[in-house]
Amino acid sequence: MKILVINAGSSSLKYQLIDIETEEVLAKGLCERIGIDGSRLKHSPEGKDEVIIEKPMKDHSDAIKLVLEALTDKEYGVIADMSEISAVGHRVVHGGEAFSKSVVIDDAVKKAIEECIPLAPLHNPPNIIGVEACEKSMPGVPQVAVFDTAFHQTMPPKAFMYALPYELYQNDKIRRYGFHGTSHKYVSSQAAEMLGKPIEELKIITCHLGNGSSITAVDGGKSVDTSMGFTPLAGVVMGTRSGDIDPAIVKFIADSEHMSLEKVDNLLNKESGVLGVSGVSSDFRDLQAAAESGNERAALALEMFMYSVKKCIGEYAVAMGGLDAIVFTAGVGENSGDVRRGVLEGTEFLGIKIDPEKNKLRGQKVEISTPDSKVKVLIIPTNEELMIARETAALVK
Repeated sequence: MKILVINAGSSSLKYQLIDIETEEVLAKGLCERIGIDGSRLKHSPEGKDEVIIEKPMKDHSDAIKLVLEALTDKEYGVIADMSEISAVGHRVVHGGEAFSKSVVIDDAVKKAIEECIPLAPLHNPPNIIGVEACEKSMPGVPQVAVFDTAFHQTMPPKAFMYALPYELYQNDKIRRYGFHGTSHKYVSSQAAEMLGKPIEELKIITCHLGNGSSITAVDGGKSVDTSMGFTPLAGVVMGTRSGDIDPAIVKFIADSEHMSLEKVDNLLNKESGVLGVSGVSSDFRDLQAAAESGNERAALALEMFMYSVKKCIGEYAVAMGGLDAIVFTAGVGENSGDVRRGVLEGTEFLGIKIDPEKNKLRGQKVEISTPDSKVKVLIIPTNEELMIARETAALVK
């Protein structure tokens, strides 16, 4: 069974074709600048050179057609024809409270995704466009929605509710939703495999650290709390996002800087985080280089990021009443030994000990804690596309 995984953005479309029997990626690629001059497809078939196809794509339907042509091309394709694609799995950012698991898409599901647009105005519209483009180009092929928010629907009310008038939750669905759920679900299940224990018996904290970062408390395989909130702006310090701040700051900035709420929102999402503090970059490699060369603001930005993650780990260990493992994943979590060390510095009282040599490893699935560490520390590269493919296959088999 071959599953096509689609992640549609406003002007882009990422894809992978995965053989679910072997979990091998047969091909992957990216459609760029959809609806913009200079659109092109970067197509990477397994075992072959990358192909760049420059061709106008006025919309996502054109992009899907181009992807299918590339996958079935005699020279650089990987399947004989489209009938080899059993189903399509779509990443959908926001499912609200309507979806606690992945679902086969029908008209009712599409309507529910559309109703979540106010909660994710930048993400859900292109996600729907990607679904409809696939339906048009691949009639009769099952389409499955895999939601970033679904894994966190197991949070109890004490964790997802905000202390606002209850009517705001009832009428406007203002609550903590959490994101990166597909990643947190994947790495927590991988952690259980590595530890050789049923996930139902484990208390795990998963740290998805990248330009966007979130921490999740996974108790018995279920998300019981997570750092991102009503939007992905909440939680720990991030690349360009502020993370948690005093909400009164929003009005103060608007008044003192004579800014509209839209501009303040843009500032908090795109001009803050380690970029805003350092004035250097949102790329943690650039920050590290700047800090090592004596840039005090870059060093401060890194310290603030690591401190915010450390606090979240402590909070969730207490919330779960114990801790068996910490997982580091995503771009920074998988590749920065300095960040991992900084996050875990001072946590020895929890029984956490890391091996300095193993901590230097990058992008590998490996345990980096010492044999006598009471809490296991793991690096697990995330694989959201594989998780989407697995969920899709399970639903359509």
